[in-house]
Amino acid sequence: MDEIAADYLRALQETLRADPSAFGLYETACAAGERLAEALGSLAQEGARSENSLIARLVSEVGGDGGTLADAAVRRGLAAAVRDVRGRHPELDGVMGAGAAGGGLAWDILCDLYQVFFADLVGEFLRSVVAEHVTLAVPVLVVADPEGKIADWVSKKVVDLVPNPCEESAEATELAQAVGTAESVMDMAQDPAAVLPKIAEKLVPGAVGKVLGLVTEEAVRGEGAVA
Repeated sequence: MDEIAADYLRALQETLRADPSAFGLYETACAAGERLAEALGSLAQEGARSENSLIARLVSEVGGDGGTLADAAVRRGLAAAVRDVRGRHPELDGVMGAGAAGGGLAWDILCDLYQVFFADLVGEFLRSVVAEHVTLAVPVLVVADPEGKIADWVSKKVVDLVPNPCEESAEATELAQAVGTAESVMDMAQDPAAVLPKIAEKLVPGAVGKVLGLVTEEAVRGEGAVA
């Protein structure tokens, strides 16, 4: 199944390289990513009472109401991301169980949620491709995947391609310290709820481009060489 999942991911990426507007996936993913970045700040201030309420909130604020395969993948990707992050952070149950007294969600949880979402979105889109026999530019073996193994494999494969806003912020802080821009360092340290959503929003186009195969490491290295 791993080889089949890899074939589907490769076929989707080649389809999008041939036509970046295919399925409206890139545009839809970018729009959802920007909405998610905006939602991070409010989640840091006020979390959710349960997994279901967090999913419902994200679907409402980020998922949109479109009816395309890409729109549906966004909503399912949000739900999958919440479940994945809950598995990564057992402490999340305690925070949500505390209700309003628990306050907002920690930034390490929110940054992981951001990172995992883009990977799960691609996995969920391919789940639809498999289930509905959507034609891609490159022929792939038609299979049945009732357990969603293809989506799970794809998500795990591409998640590390997505930049983590918390890590990017830490690197920016270190750079600011190195060059002596004290004002930037103080801004980042004093108000992460203001800074991190902005960083997350700026990372969206690159994150989407990477998981969809539109931005490759070779291209990044090439740009660096030209610069």
